[in-house]
Amino acid sequence: MAHDAVMPQRIAVFGATGSIGASALAVIRRHPKRFTVVAVSAHRRWAPLLEICQTFRPRWAVVVDPDAANALRRHLAAKNLPTEVLAGADALVTVAQASDVDTVIAGVVGGAGLPSTYAAVAAGKRVLLANKEALVMTGALLTETARRSGAVLLPIDSEHNALFQCLGSLVVTTESGGWQLKDAQQMIRRLVLTASGGPFRTRDPGTFASITPEEACAHPTWSMGQKISVDSATMMNKGLEVIEAMWLFGLPLERIEVLIHPQSIVHALVEYCDGSVLAHLSEPDMRVPIAHALAWPRRITSGASWLALAVRETLTFAAPDFDRFPCLRLAFEAARTGDCAPTVLNAANEVAVAAFLERRLAFDRIPAVIAETLAEIPVTAVTSVEAALAIDQAAREKARRWVSRWSIG
Repeated sequence: MAHDAVMPQRIAVFGATGSIGASALAVIRRHPKRFTVVAVSAHRRWAPLLEICQTFRPRWAVVVDPDAANALRRHLAAKNLPTEVLAGADALVTVAQASDVDTVIAGVVGGAGLPSTYAAVAAGKRVLLANKEALVMTGALLTETARRSGAVLLPIDSEHNALFQCLGSLVVTTESGGWQLKDAQQMIRRLVLTASGGPFRTRDPGTFASITPEEACAHPTWSMGQKISVDSATMMNKGLEVIEAMWLFGLPLERIEVLIHPQSIVHALVEYCDGSVLAHLSEPDMRVPIAHALAWPRRITSGASWLALAVRETLTFAAPDFDRFPCLRLAFEAARTGDCAPTVLNAANEVAVAAFLERRLAFDRIPAVIAETLAEIPVTAVTSVEAALAIDQAAREKARRWVSRWSIG
């Protein structure tokens, strides 16, 4: 579907109170003639959602937690604001499918974002994908559904959006307004995702057991939520991104690599068969990939700072240390196994990270919980969203048992 300034994109921002949502709303606010916000969502943070509703006046506000939804409903009524409040996770699916929504920004963190993301894809929407877990859990199913429905999947993770831009002329637009890669298998040697290495890139692994949530959430270059910050510290985030890249760009695992790049200026690289390497550079600011995806195939201003390379003394790169970051190794192994292994990987990681943030599990036990859970869940095909959610639940139950066994609370 083509969009222009005469007919604004009608956008639903899922996860509006998180870092992705804040960046998306900042870009949208700069271009009121191009975009209009028709729906926003949060899990239970109704107060910041109220402020968003005051600014953007969306038709719907979805709050998953019923008590928080009631609180938002009362405060909207007191301010005489017209936004209708919907409660529960099912409401996200309803809004994702609504005819009044053109574009869904899938910014809900974790496996909880799968049902609404899949619903948007099945309804043929333009989906700006920040919820990498949807592709990790149901990669084959989601991409095939997008092909059938005519949905347009545009990545807004900084690394995947950077790859998308570096693919250049290989990205061919389709009659439905989507895109596909032409001759990628022949022309691309490898895709390279960069990673900052997180806050523990040089820390003695012998001290990992004493790492606190505050230390793990202190990312050196990005401002993110707690869960994704811990994933960056373990490098599981990069492992999930590798799996996502496989499905987005249709290349095998053997052609996808990770490089440590502490400065977070080069977000991804594409190496072509002739030896050329194209890299995408920008300041570490999520408004850059979001603005690109919102306007694609055009470009708009994002509000991000200009990149001043002369100020940067050095840009460094190194191969990842799989012994230091066993979560990255586990992600590669799950990708090789395929079928439901990535679903199990993601579920076990979410349980382990939540326990760490609650100070019930030591940081160095996170990969152990994941490995043991992967070993216990049989490998089966993921044939539907319902099957993926059932596998996800089974994996969470196994992971919780391992957390209990190693609990430090």
